[in-house]
Amino acid sequence: MSGPLAGIRVVDITNVVAGPSCAAQLADQGADVIKVEPPAGDLIRQSSESGLPPMFIACNRGKRSLSIDLKRPEAADVLWRLMERADVLVQNLRPGAMERLGFGEPAVRARNPGIIYCSISGFGETGPYAGKRVYDPLVQAVSGFADMQGEGIQPKMIRTVIADKTTAVYAAQAVTAALFHRERTGEGQHVRLAMLDAMLSMMWAEAMGPFTVLADGGKVPPPSHDRIFETEDGHITAGAVSDSEWRGVCAALERPEWLTDPRYVTQALRNRNKDQRYGDMAEVFKTRPSAHWLEALDKNDVPNAPVLKRGEVFDHPQVVNNQVIHEFEQPDVGMIRQARPAARFEKSPAVAPRPAPILGQHSQEVLEELGYGQDEIAAMARDGIVVARESE
Repeated sequence: MSGPLAGIRVVDITNVVAGPSCAAQLADQGADVIKVEPPAGDLIRQSSESGLPPMFIACNRGKRSLSIDLKRPEAADVLWRLMERADVLVQNLRPGAMERLGFGEPAVRARNPGIIYCSISGFGETGPYAGKRVYDPLVQAVSGFADMQGEGIQPKMIRTVIADKTTAVYAAQAVTAALFHRERTGEGQHVRLAMLDAMLSMMWAEAMGPFTVLADGGKVPPPSHDRIFETEDGHITAGAVSDSEWRGVCAALERPEWLTDPRYVTQALRNRNKDQRYGDMAEVFKTRPSAHWLEALDKNDVPNAPVLKRGEVFDHPQVVNNQVIHEFEQPDVGMIRQARPAARFEKSPAVAPRPAPILGQHSQEVLEELGYGQDEIAAMARDGIVVARESE
C-alpha cells in the first residue's frame, strides 16, 4: 500500500453513506480499512441483487470486508482482537448501540489506549433528536439548508446527499488530525461528529451570513435569480463581482450603456439591484449560442463556464486533463468509473480507486491475520458467526 496513511489500520463499523464515505477516504489515502458487516451486509448493499450498487461501490471502495454477526456472543472475541490491533475505529450506529454491544468508547479505550474512536451521529448523542433514525434529508431540513435552497419561500432539498458527504469529509479530516495529535503525544481520543453540526459549520460563510451579526436581526435578503443563463442552444453560468469584471460583462454582451446605468455603477448598487441586473443579462444571453458567449466572456476576463449535463462531464477537456476519472474492473459488476481521490500527494501518492469488497470477501484472511486457525474459522463459518465468501 502507498499513500500518507499507509500502515494505519481502520475498523469500519458503519452503514449507508456518511460513515462509509469517511472510511473510504482513509482507504484512498492508503489506510487498511476493514469493513465489519453483519451477515446481511451494509444496508446499501441490499438495494441491488449483486450487493454492489453504485453508491455502495463509491462509499466502500478499497476496503476489506469481514462479515460477522455481532449479536452472537462468540463474535465478540473476533472484534476485540481487531480493536486491539487497530489505529482507528469509525462507527455510525445509533447512539448507545455500540455500548449495548459491549464496545463503547471507554471499554475499547481500556484495551487500546491509543485508538482514535470516531463516532458519527445524525443529530448528536444527546438531546431530543438523539434517538431518531436519521437520513440526509432530515439533516438538510433541520439545518436550514433546505430553506436556503428555497430562498425562504419554498424549501427544497438538494439532489445529492450533501449532509452525508459533508460529514464524511469533516470526519476524515478530524481522524487524521487526531492521528497527528497521537503522533506528537501518544494519546488516543474520542472524536464525535453530528451531521447537523457539520452542515451548520459548512453553511456559515454565506448561507448564514444574515445571522452572523446579531444587530442585523437575521434579515434574509429577497430571492435572487440563479446565475445560470439560457442561451440560444444551451445554458452557461457567468458572474461579475469586481468593477473590472462588470466592465468585461458589458463589453462581452455589447451593452456599454450598462456602465453608466445608475443601478449598476458600483458593486453595492449592483448587489442591491441584482434581480434587474440578472434579468437584463438573461435577455441578452438568449440571443446567441453558448460557444459565442463563452468565447466573448473569456476574451474580456469574465468568470464563466458551460453548464454540463452529467454525461458530458467525462469528455470536458479540463476533466480529461486532470485525469480525475478512472476506469477499472469491479468483480461481479464489470468495468466501472470512479473519481480518483481529489488531493494529490507529492511524496506519498494516494492509491488509485480500487474495487469495493464482496460481502465477507476478506473474512478468512482477516481472521488468519488475527491468529485464528483454519479449523476455528471453519467452525465459525459453519455456526453462522462468520460469513466467508470469495469473489467468483
